[in-house]
Amino acid sequence: MTRRLTSAAILALAGSASLAVVLTITGAVPAVSQPALPQPAAPAAPAAQPAAAAPAPSTATLAPAATAPAPPAVAAPAAAPVPAAPAGATAPTPAQPQPAAAPGDLNAAMARPFGRHGPLTERERAMAETAWQYFVKSYQPDTGLVNAVGSYPSTTLWDTGSYISALVAARELRLIDKREFDLRANLLIKTLRNLDLFRGEMPNKVYNTKTGQKVDYANKPGEVGHSVLDIGRMLVWLKILKERYPYLAPGIDATVLRWNFCNTVKPDGSLFGSVLSKGETRYVQEGRLGYEQYAAKGFELWGFGSAAALSPDPLEYTEIFGVRVPIDGRDPRIFGNMNYVLTESYLLDGLELGWKLPGDMSNDTPGLATQGWRAEFANRIYLVQQRRFEETGIMTARSEHQVDGAPFFVYDSIWANGFAWSTLDPSDVYRPERAAIAAKAAIGMWALWETPYTDLLMEAVGDLSTEDGGFYEGLYENGNGYIPLQTANNNGIILAALLYKEQGPILQHLNTNTQVWDTAFTHQDTRANRCLPQPKPVQACCNCQAAAPEPGVPAADFLYCRPVVQADGSIAATACGLEPHGLPAPVTVAAAATTAQMCPLPPRVQP
Repeated sequence: MTRRLTSAAILALAGSASLAVVLTITGAVPAVSQPALPQPAAPAAPAAQPAAAAPAPSTATLAPAATAPAPPAVAAPAAAPVPAAPAGATAPTPAQPQPAAAPGDLNAAMARPFGRHGPLTERERAMAETAWQYFVKSYQPDTGLVNAVGSYPSTTLWDTGSYISALVAARELRLIDKREFDLRANLLIKTLRNLDLFRGEMPNKVYNTKTGQKVDYANKPGEVGHSVLDIGRMLVWLKILKERYPYLAPGIDATVLRWNFCNTVKPDGSLFGSVLSKGETRYVQEGRLGYEQYAAKGFELWGFGSAAALSPDPLEYTEIFGVRVPIDGRDPRIFGNMNYVLTESYLLDGLELGWKLPGDMSNDTPGLATQGWRAEFANRIYLVQQRRFEETGIMTARSEHQVDGAPFFVYDSIWANGFAWSTLDPSDVYRPERAAIAAKAAIGMWALWETPYTDLLMEAVGDLSTEDGGFYEGLYENGNGYIPLQTANNNGIILAALLYKEQGPILQHLNTNTQVWDTAFTHQDTRANRCLPQPKPVQACCNCQAAAPEPGVPAADFLYCRPVVQADGSIAATACGLEPHGLPAPVTVAAAATTAQMCPLPPRVQP
């Protein structure tokens, strides 16, 4: 798999017209929109597909592109001024570009979330209410699950994570009361607790939302494997539920305690999913730069060691419009997995986790990304898309997404297969006509970067919705109107972005209770048999934000975010800007010496 190629695309035949529906674990591809929206045709019958992975039936590998890729990227042009929002726009006064913080302002920068922060405006609240309507309309009352795409009764764990995202946002933004939240949450936990697992190990890639039964890609009873990237996203959101609502923790713990992680988390911390090949189960490494690290954080939040998956190595860069864009260094011709560069995983990490290390238990520094390279790379992923607009006039907010009709799903890449701005279908066929401004990417970037360009993106997609069905996937960049599909992933991420604007990073460490996750099976061999992490004793120390130095990106490579060397040697980031800060890299102090100075051992008591 590549980045989040997990559950792969699910091509299911729906209805008499044999409408193929792609169940994807991620979501939409960014579309570059034209100035005006053409009058769209009536939406097509919703396609079925669990949004959480790549649309290919295999989660392991994708063949290299079969057709000519997009033209090469333009190298380092000078940035042009960003135009203001279109005349007649109803948005608030456009934001001014964020200047890099002066050294004396770093503490203030750390105390304030990245991007936009404050109460929702009347318009933004109406957007939240609209996005929530998707989860009203597509809800299955017998199971508590929500359809991944429109009315098609199928979903994946990635899409179910997006539903939990929407549920938390709806409660926190006061769209629903506690009674509705509790009824929905407890029914969902019950269904997840009783899922029929793939090979008795881990959740299957696809489930029928009406019955809760595991199914194949045609939504027929069966099984197809498990997606470690989907499961990683689910673990992030189950952790958020536990922390924000401690009374739900016992049921959540009971759910995850059923899973067997032995074939999923390897001793070196790499993460493996599974596929069925001619009736045989094959375990395959999943994820590329971006999605791999996001999923690894989900596992780390539950105590699993996933160092290999959390690391950015092997890391390379490619220059596009003067921005050094990070790319995965694994060659698709050798490993069989594409290394698309997409926006979504970086957005999710910022909105949900604040680009923090999984071991960071602090809640009071939302503007300090303790996994600093993730914030630096996310800033570049945003900036290169703004630069493309400045140089070409093509509005850009790129992510994978579904499309109406064949090929049903595309990876709208910033870079893939050696080319910039390459839109590929699951067979790696070049499909530039399917490039689009993804609504989730546009609104996610709007939340995390307060700039005139994200104001413009908001104007492009902020009203592409129906009152009773939520937001459409996005807007085609070639003027062919909007994508007439509504999905759980798209609307869930939009709600998360709006919640972030009001509250900052969504994961808040609030639950100090004893956890069933840590105490279960204490005197049994079940923990070892299922490869569950052993409970770790709580250590009293002065600097417990990060458990160990972060591998990967040196402070000298932080061009847009201010690097902040932590006491343990890891590098955090704050005060990200859109121009290189030009400051010298900070001096890294040996972690062991610093720890000894800050956390001296207590004096030895003489017998």
